Amino acid sequence: MISTDVLVVGAGPVGLTTAIVLAQRGRDVTIVDNQTEGANTSRAAVVHPHTLELLEPYGVSAELVGRGVHTPTFTIRDRDDLLIAVPFDELPTRYPYTLMISQADTEAFLLVRLEELGVKVTRPATVTGIEQDSCCAVATFDDGGQVRAQYVVGADGMHSRVREQSGTVFRGGTHGESFTLADVHLSGGVPSDEVILYFSPAGLAIVAPLPDGMYRIVATVDEAPQHPDTEFVQQLLNERGPEVQGVVVEDVVWGSRFRVHHRVADSFRNNRILLAGDAAHVHSPAGGQGMNLGIEDAVALGESLSRVLTGASASVLDDYANARHRTATGVVSLASRLTMLATMSSGRRPIRNRLVRIAGKIPAVRRKLAWRLSGLDRR
Repeated sequence: MISTDVLVVGAGPVGLTTAIVLAQRGRDVTIVDNQTEGANTSRAAVVHPHTLELLEPYGVSAELVGRGVHTPTFTIRDRDDLLIAVPFDELPTRYPYTLMISQADTEAFLLVRLEELGVKVTRPATVTGIEQDSCCAVATFDDGGQVRAQYVVGADGMHSRVREQSGTVFRGGTHGESFTLADVHLSGGVPSDEVILYFSPAGLAIVAPLPDGMYRIVATVDEAPQHPDTEFVQQLLNERGPEVQGVVVEDVVWGSRFRVHHRVADSFRNNRILLAGDAAHVHSPAGGQGMNLGIEDAVALGESLSRVLTGASASVLDDYANARHRTATGVVSLASRLTMLATMSSGRRPIRNRLVRIAGKIPAVRRKLAWRLSGLDRR
């Protein structure tokens, strides 16, 4: 039986960040993951200004900033028609841009920092049960081993075993469309300093630059292939991307597919079990909020747990759970609205475009969108 202050289950960006915050604050933390090695795919690729601000005291932001692509503008377009441009470069922050960087890189930098603090991830380790009482929680693993902790953090993703063991309902639904995701090399009419959300009758498409001359493509389709190839991605951009100067997809470096769920856990706390990241909330990638919201959870939870472990009332954890639940509900609503706007029927498209274009001419609207998308409204 291993004893620890906090057991963190899941070693993605959220779990790693939670462990970093706790370790840097002098807490005894154990972190486990059910995979034999860390993920080496890009998946989430957006890091927003508020996230960089939160990570700065924990020694990670400088490495992320040095590796990622700085994109100062987010635009919504209907093919070549610019509907709205959201400027990040006017925001009052040291990071006035969207940072585009592979999740694999983000996890690698977080892992290095955690190991600098003397903590290593135990893998593979799969939780099979959690029992808790007034003094602690005991997690049992598939190899029969056990860990006793004062608190357990579920950062183990949408299919969270920790959430399941806590008995918490994951309320929401699933969109009918599937999403395709691909990292590609391309040439043609796409800028290298802009994140673009394309609206089109065929569905939404997101095009954003990545390090090493690559671009991230995300698009809705009826049935996405498991491994999108060059021809498939080219057809998507032919239908949804720029027309005057077309885009040529040169190769696909990596690709995947997923379905969009809009779900929020009923509670982020059940006694000594706490939830963060995708274990607590999932939503559309529109707006690029997913991993950022999870890292915000991680910093807030790590700091709250540290306070409680040094004598503060456990009600601090209720404050965490309630505040993050409200925030998650608001972000899920925003992502849902962006997704509905992007996938609107062709008959309603002209009205939508006209309204978005009018709104885009109002400075206050552009400012408000920049604040919301950057996360700075959640400071």
